[in-house]
Amino acid sequence: MTTPEVINFGCRLNAYEAEVMREQATKAGLRDAVIINTCAVTSEAVRQARQAIRKARRLQPDATIVVTGCAAQLEPDTFAAMAEVDRVLGNQEKLQGANFVAPIDGKILVDDIMSVEQLAGHLVPGFDGRSRAFVQVQQGCDHRCTFCIIPFARGPSLSVPIAAIVQQVRTLVANGYGEVVLTGVDITSYGHDLAGQPSLGQLLRRLLAAVPELPRLRLSSLDAVEIDAELERLLLEEPRVMPHLHLSLQAGDDLILKRMARRHNRAQAIALCQRLRKGRPDMVFGADLIAGFPTETEAQFQNSLALVDDCGLTYLHVFPYSERPGTPAARMPQVPSDERKRRARLLREKGAAALATFLASQVGTSSRMLLEKPDRGRSEQFAQIHLDGPCSAPTALPPHGIVNVDIIGATHDHLIGRMTA
Repeated sequence: MTTPEVINFGCRLNAYEAEVMREQATKAGLRDAVIINTCAVTSEAVRQARQAIRKARRLQPDATIVVTGCAAQLEPDTFAAMAEVDRVLGNQEKLQGANFVAPIDGKILVDDIMSVEQLAGHLVPGFDGRSRAFVQVQQGCDHRCTFCIIPFARGPSLSVPIAAIVQQVRTLVANGYGEVVLTGVDITSYGHDLAGQPSLGQLLRRLLAAVPELPRLRLSSLDAVEIDAELERLLLEEPRVMPHLHLSLQAGDDLILKRMARRHNRAQAIALCQRLRKGRPDMVFGADLIAGFPTETEAQFQNSLALVDDCGLTYLHVFPYSERPGTPAARMPQVPSDERKRRARLLREKGAAALATFLASQVGTSSRMLLEKPDRGRSEQFAQIHLDGPCSAPTALPPHGIVNVDIIGATHDHLIGRMTA
């Protein structure tokens, strides 16, 4: 092994940071190493990280193992106590290459994430093994949802200046990427800490104007109630902004949303989806949903289940509620674990049926597909498309790997397409 291997858990922001770490650590001289980039959104995510650490040591007994990410930021002593671990870095420290190799006192280099006051964008020229690229526009969160520990792992909400984002996107497009995903912890809070306080919508407008050669722009998870007027206009009118939104909804019952300390109610979520779909009929929606939040009754769960139809959701990311020590929700009356799992299963089944219905509706249409592999890729609505034969002449492909495809069939989880001229 020469360049460090990065084992990544969690969100799209972690995918971006994985490339930053790989580049920074390599430049600093780190070799024969495995970097475990952890997630802390659920207890299961932390368990999986610990499992990955043990496996990495078994497979590579002589490698340097560095643990970082949200779980490491929150529980540095826990990971440092593992015999397999050589170094633990915090979320801020992991973005500076010298921290991977410089001598430290003990195993731990984790500072107070809440004291960070400025966010600098890192110029990443590419993403290993990917055809779409991620660009960080924001970091941290100022909200305090009662189930979430992430603000204490990521720190306060900070924004990357627009000029740095434009430079990053220009570099990626020049390097052949056909799609860029803007990512962060709470990207709808973008800009409040910058001069002039530009909104996320203003960022998109200026980015699209400054990089006209960018074919496709996609957004990571959005807070439904914080979509500003400029962003909504672009979602409706700008064809380069993909007709696919992933919304942080979490629940479909107003009392549960209030106990979660969410900033929207059920009616607002439904109205947003209806408004956007009316103005752009090809728009599809995904959502995060939590099953079995503390105090959730069966009737309240049914409201969340009904939200799939009421919002017209296509892609669901379902979590059985997981207690996180230090959060208010962990002190609330808990729903039994088996019941959480049952509700999560019902939500996933509902989501699978919604996805299958959407995919069936696409048969007979045409699509612009971003190739991810020679025989498959993603539509503008993020549907996975498998070609009926691999693309045999990649040198003849249009720039950025975007091809025209006729949709000739569908399965329960992907479309079947045939390339056209």
